[in-house]
Amino acid sequence: MDVFDEDAVEPFNLKDDVDDSDDDEEEFDDFDDDDLEDASEDDVDLVIALYREDGKATAVPLDFELANDLDELIRQLSRLPGDSGADGWVSVAGEFFVLCRVRGRTVEVLLSDATAANDWPLARDVVDYLGEEVPDEDDDSFPIGDLELYAASGLRGFELEAIATDYDEDSDVLLGTIAKKLKVGPEFDRAAESFDD
Repeated sequence: MDVFDEDAVEPFNLKDDVDDSDDDEEEFDDFDDDDLEDASEDDVDLVIALYREDGKATAVPLDFELANDLDELIRQLSRLPGDSGADGWVSVAGEFFVLCRVRGRTVEVLLSDATAANDWPLARDVVDYLGEEVPDEDDDSFPIGDLELYAASGLRGFELEAIATDYDEDSDVLLGTIAKKLKVGPEFDRAAESFDD
């Protein structure tokens, strides 16, 4: 479990520790976040925050641009009035989803498909945040992060893994499945519909 220090956050950039020579820049170009094109509004299926206030489940749509920046997503979630923190659910292009739970200075994340880090900034951010290597584009898809994220709520790790690895289904639909299992399906559905408006 990682601890998030908002004051210490700086954008991740491999070039910060690399010599400025042209050869070195070329060598690291493939791994620079700047090479990844941001997800457009059309690419983003949904960005939703879920939390409980006075014990009542609440889900609200967030700005689509948070689907491109994990640090900013974490910051926005930390400002919500949840009784025990807030969760951010993001789906991009039907290809992958990210779950992000922020409780005070504690942050837990799950990325449904690590290979998405080759194409999408948010997925790259999650891989970097977890201190993992970006997989090769040809690698088989696999999730990374905390599969026990919702174990205390009755969704065990192996069940969450089974949902996350259903790569034949759109990632926003998979989030709907998770919401139903967590008994926040109606709240999720309303927020998802509002996000599309």
